[in-house]
Formats: sequence, C-alpha cells, structure tokens
Amino acid sequence: MSNLVVVLGVLPWLDWLAVFSLFGAWIGYAHFASRRAQARSSLLAATNRVRRQWMLRTTYRENRVVDGVVVQNLSTSPSFFASTTILIIGGLLAVLGTSDKATELVKEIPFAARTSVLVFDLKVVMLTAIFVYAFFRFTWSLRQYTFGALLVASAPDRSEPWTPEDREAFADRAGGVMGLAAETFNDGLRAYYMAFPAIAWFFSPWACLAATAFVVAVLYRREFHSDVLALLNND
Repeated sequence: MSNLVVVLGVLPWLDWLAVFSLFGAWIGYAHFASRRAQARSSLLAATNRVRRQWMLRTTYRENRVVDGVVVQNLSTSPSFFASTTILIIGGLLAVLGTSDKATELVKEIPFAARTSVLVFDLKVVMLTAIFVYAFFRFTWSLRQYTFGALLVASAPDRSEPWTPEDREAFADRAGGVMGLAAETFNDGLRAYYMAFPAIAWFFSPWACLAATAFVVAVLYRREFHSDVLALLNND
C-alpha cells in the first residue's frame, strides 16, 4: 500500500487524470468503434467490402499483375510509417539521454508546464511507448500484406476449373487477410493520433485532456461520418 502511495505521489492528481483519460479514451474508443461498426457502417467496414469485391474479381482475371502492383502499393504505407516511427523512437531515446537540457529547453516554451526531470522523463517514456506500439502494428500490417500477396499469387489460373463456391471462398479468405492488414495499419495510425494528447501533456494536463477529447472526436467523425464513407456506401 505504501509503495502505491509513493508511486501515485510522483504526479499530481490532475496529471494522473490526464494519463488515465488518454489511455482510457484510446482503449475505449477502439472497443466502441469495433462494436459500433456492427450496427453502423464504418470506413473500415466499407473498404473491407471493396477488398472482398476486389479479390472476387481477381479470380476472373487472366493476368494478375495489376493486383500484385496494388498489393505492393498498399504495403508501402505501413513500410513508410514503420521506418518513420523508428526515427521518432530513436529521437525520443536520445532526449532521455539529455533530460536535464531538454527540461530546461521545455521551460523556455511559452505555456509549457514547469516539471521536474523525473516527471519529464515519464512523459517522454509514455510518448516512446506509444510509438513503440505503433511500430509493432505497422510492421505486422506489412507482414499481413505479404500474406495477402501470397494468396493472390497462389490463386488458380482463370483457365482452371473454378466453382462459384471456390471463388466466394477465395474472396472471403484473401479479402479477410487484406482487411486485417488494413485494420492493423489503422491501429498504428490511431496511435499516431493519440500521440498528440501525449505531446500536449508537456504543456499541461488540461491541454492533454482537451487534446484527447478533440482527437477522439476527429477519429469518430472520420470513421463514421466522413464524406468518403458516404461515397463508399453509395453503391
């Protein structure tokens, strides 16, 4: 019990509220979006339908070079973000090595909160953890796209006998893998979005709380009420 009190005493209660609100909103929104998508069309669900249709059309094509190019283009996004995330993580680790100087620099920024070196390090560690999570999601998305490319490459030729059931089964399996890759990539992007409230925490816990609410609102707006979603649903 005494150890818990010591840990809680490292930060003021308002800072703990900001931290728990950030991660609570992040995890809570992920679960909400997953359940909400079952009742209302979401951007991911709409694009998954397109992916399945794409894989179904692939079974009718004699030359699948275009499909391979599309898969390769899709995999460039997680590859780019994974490389960028490594650079960000390296920069944050470098900041941890010069905490004293970094703390003094932050104090020169207008409206930035005046904190101890320990609290500053905690903020950097939390931000680093967010980008580490994003890196794992981006690299896993990249691997899933390679699995999808393997499925496309292993599909029988159009001249070989395909029953309608075989085509539907292939579309379900290959489209599902592509959908999982896109969902994992979306998790990584969501981590990038949630890094902004973590950055705002360097200014004040109130800024972190406000940024968390703003980011969640932006995510919800784009995923369930965006213009591109309306166009995707306009069959």
